[in-house]
Amino acid sequence: MIAPMTKYSFILLNGEQHDLLEKLQGLGLVDVTRSTKAIDDQSRDLVSEIDLVDGLIAGLEKTEVPEGTVPEFIDGDIVRLAGGMLMRYAEDREDIKRLETELEDFNAWGTYDLHTLKQLEEAGVPMHFHVAPSKLFKQYKKELNEEYPIRVIKAGKDRTWFVVAGEDDLPFEVSLPRCNVDEIKLELKDKKKHYKRVLNRIASAKERIPELREIRTKALEKLDIYLAGSAAVPAAEDTIVTLVGYAPTENEAKVTALLDEYGVLYIKEEAAVNDNPPIAFKNNSFVKMFEVLTDMYGRPAYNGFDPTPFISVFFLLFFALCMGDAGYGLVLIIVGILLKKSEGFKDLAPLVTTLGVGTVIVGFFMHSFFSIDISKWAVFEPIKSIFLPDEIGGYAGGMVLSIVVGIVHICLALIVKAIEAVKVKGLAGSLGTLGWTLLIVGGVIVGGLALAGVMDSTVTKWVVIILGIVSALGIFVFNDPNRNKLANVGVGLWDTYNTATGLLGDVLSYLRLYALGLAGAMLGMAFNDMGKMVLGDGSNAVLWIPFILLVVIGHTLNIAMCALGAFVHPLRLNFLEFFKNSGYEAAGRNYNPLKKQ
Repeated sequence: MIAPMTKYSFILLNGEQHDLLEKLQGLGLVDVTRSTKAIDDQSRDLVSEIDLVDGLIAGLEKTEVPEGTVPEFIDGDIVRLAGGMLMRYAEDREDIKRLETELEDFNAWGTYDLHTLKQLEEAGVPMHFHVAPSKLFKQYKKELNEEYPIRVIKAGKDRTWFVVAGEDDLPFEVSLPRCNVDEIKLELKDKKKHYKRVLNRIASAKERIPELREIRTKALEKLDIYLAGSAAVPAAEDTIVTLVGYAPTENEAKVTALLDEYGVLYIKEEAAVNDNPPIAFKNNSFVKMFEVLTDMYGRPAYNGFDPTPFISVFFLLFFALCMGDAGYGLVLIIVGILLKKSEGFKDLAPLVTTLGVGTVIVGFFMHSFFSIDISKWAVFEPIKSIFLPDEIGGYAGGMVLSIVVGIVHICLALIVKAIEAVKVKGLAGSLGTLGWTLLIVGGVIVGGLALAGVMDSTVTKWVVIILGIVSALGIFVFNDPNRNKLANVGVGLWDTYNTATGLLGDVLSYLRLYALGLAGAMLGMAFNDMGKMVLGDGSNAVLWIPFILLVVIGHTLNIAMCALGAFVHPLRLNFLEFFKNSGYEAAGRNYNPLKKQ
């Protein structure tokens, strides 16, 4: 649900806003409307400092230090030192690579007399030295021999060294290396020695990464306060400034206690829609895991509704239906547990684990375990009746289930739309929406009861007639009380066309749940069958190795592809079908309070 917000308007002397913002940052509850990007030179400098520290942290973490390297203690400004060390690290690596190449070239060319080469050049027969990729040289070797006087000096696996006598326009020409190989070796030795010392110092710098993170944190906090202070509106010839902030109403006591203690003049009032307050969600731990999906689309307006509770249930169900395999669900649970140990992905670990649990439950209901039909196992014979039937009414059970789930999802969206319409427009202004909801949702309920045999044909007929009449009045006559009744009829006819054609496509769109689950199951069965073909009767123990490799690799690829589809398509069904039929609009902004990082 959307947390109610309290609006705080601050009035203070110009120059005092920084102290107030520091107090609010320490509290970590008040969202002061501010820019999210640099607005002037000072803020751009802060952003540059943050980017620089980010780059240093990433560079130090990426740099591999050999095992057994003894850190050489470094003292002083870590930002300047780390930047210099990483620069020298890159330079040393490049120099070592160049010197090793030069030494390799020297060894490849062998010994030569510079004086003789100079005499040949003066005689009009210059010698051109080339180093080409071996694959390319072999491809054009015949043509080169026919056109140029060529002598191959050395043919290596990756490169080929050759000389051309006389003029040529061939690529890959190189300069001759220095004749004194001892100089090259000595320089390479010194460079490697320096490189080793740089690595020792980098090992020490790695130990100071927490210090860099602290510098980054302080810069972020400073930038946040600066941007918030820049949002202050000057008044009374710049002698005073005003600031506006928002905090969840449930935290009102903490905020007012701080403000009263600080002694600032402020006005407190309930936030209104026209204020465009930030949107904070107040959900339980289960629903909170799915807030990241809502944020991918955008937060609602302050007078809208939070779609996260609906997404949490139906995204989990849709994902599980697309995966459709209890074995794959177990793999996801293991992945979720492992993600808890990963610093970058630990926030997603609970969501992945939850999706895995849902997949295990739905996969068991669909009697599939690594694409094996477990309904045929003797151990499950007593509970076989709870499994999804292969056919329902002559149609595939998964297909029928997908359509039923889709109808329920859309009906729920229409109910939400009707409730929100009454809340915003009042009963009189939402009769058209209520008419469509009554017709569609009521019709689905009546049809379901009739198919289940709960209602006989006579009662069903009269209920349908009453539903049709009442709905028609709302759709065609009273859809807008401020409009001409004849115009209402025209608008109702247009809505009827759009709704009839749109709903059919929306419902059929849920067949993707069945199609994705079926595709994953068929591909998994194919890998199982190939494994059985390799294994044979199992008497040859050696064949178990390729059998295990084939099945494990095959199912790993299948899980990866299924998980991708199971994420994208359920997200689409929620963002498109549900949001469209519920009238959801992402018009709000995230609640982003000033706080210590």
